[in-house]
Amino acid sequence: MSISRNVGAIARYLNRVIASPLYNRFSRALDRLVLRIPTVGLRLVRWRERVLETIKGLLVPGLFFEEMGFRYFGPVDGHDLPMLLRLFGEIKKERKPVLLHVLTRKGKGYAPAETAPETFHSAGKFEPRTGRSEPGGQHPTYSEVFGRTLCELAARDTRIVAITAAMARGTGLDEFRRRFPRRFHDVGIAEEHAAIFAGGLAIAGMRPVVAVYSTFLQRAYDQVLHDVCLQRLPVVFAIDRAGLVGQDGPTHHGVFDISYLGMMPNMTLLAPKDERELRDMLHFALGFDGPVAVRYPRGEATGVSLDAPVEAIEYGRGVVEKPGDDLAIVAVGTTVSVALKAAELLEKAGWSVMVINPRFLKPLDEELLSRAASTGRIVTVEEHVLRGGFGSAVLEWLNDRAGQPVSCLRVGIPDEFVEHGPRDVLRERLGLTPRAIAERVQASFSHGTILDRALE
Repeated sequence: MSISRNVGAIARYLNRVIASPLYNRFSRALDRLVLRIPTVGLRLVRWRERVLETIKGLLVPGLFFEEMGFRYFGPVDGHDLPMLLRLFGEIKKERKPVLLHVLTRKGKGYAPAETAPETFHSAGKFEPRTGRSEPGGQHPTYSEVFGRTLCELAARDTRIVAITAAMARGTGLDEFRRRFPRRFHDVGIAEEHAAIFAGGLAIAGMRPVVAVYSTFLQRAYDQVLHDVCLQRLPVVFAIDRAGLVGQDGPTHHGVFDISYLGMMPNMTLLAPKDERELRDMLHFALGFDGPVAVRYPRGEATGVSLDAPVEAIEYGRGVVEKPGDDLAIVAVGTTVSVALKAAELLEKAGWSVMVINPRFLKPLDEELLSRAASTGRIVTVEEHVLRGGFGSAVLEWLNDRAGQPVSCLRVGIPDEFVEHGPRDVLRERLGLTPRAIAERVQASFSHGTILDRALE
């Protein structure tokens, strides 16, 4: 088992191997025989495996892995560590590639995790004795808002299909799976196939939505580019865990997707400032005739009411969250709230600050950027790498436009892998807090009173 239960033909084949009664009876009988032999029992492990291979060759249809050039050993008990160590010692003497088939039970040794393995794949706080999770936050998560909104849309449009890669619960698709089982597809840990499959469905007139973590979509780069964008297919990529994800480590931070999606022709890329905009953007994406990616963060949303009517989003248009004359902060997604707090600090130091929520990261809202450029100073803020990110796109636009020079400061993640840690700690270290942004502005564009003095 990976994150969710395994799917696919290979998993079914191996399960048939495991479930073969005759093979397993031979295996257990041979185990007992070998264990009774004193002294030389360990030496017979290698011989035992070869005998099992012969038996398996007679009993199991199709030696799948041997046909690919592997020596196949197994299946063996993955929780028997002494036996595994002895087996590894023997297997490493082989002169050809080896595939060891190990059986484990997810959550083994902790009853609550054995009972609910998917829940404990990435557990939050819980009571150790009972395994009961501690109550979540006061507000739904972005993943939950995505899942609910998609269910509402799917109830009205039978063309909508949800696709995930072994992470239905993590992406908020559990309810969709329950309500629309014939329109839900888990392709296993195969993001490449998810993208191609979605493209095929789109060609057939469906409206596929691929729900995937930002870091895992990287695996499907080629398929998104050639099998979706090249053909301008109406596939929606719901990119969960965009930005810093906290304590899952450097492999899981979703801080590269703007760079690799932003350079793809025909791709439209959006980022909501809160859960209401996420809902509105999903409505837009499923009505748009072309590939769309909507990136949103992990964790609890802001708590804004979702009772308000859906707002129609105009293609390629952002919004001014706050007017100002001296400086414009253009902030991506959930960093809009950080930018607004930074603007408050700067106004205490004498600045008049405009804050822009671009909504669309591609295409750029050139009219809004022109208004920002009229202040003479632009600051971009993103929870994403600076190299090839949103700020880079703004710099390219400023370079290409005719007119007066504009000073530009980019705030984001430097050219490095970010370690694991609580998100607030990482934001502090990376300078993505309101105070840090205000101080960088003050240092870069000398204006008015010193910020520290203004805050005394």
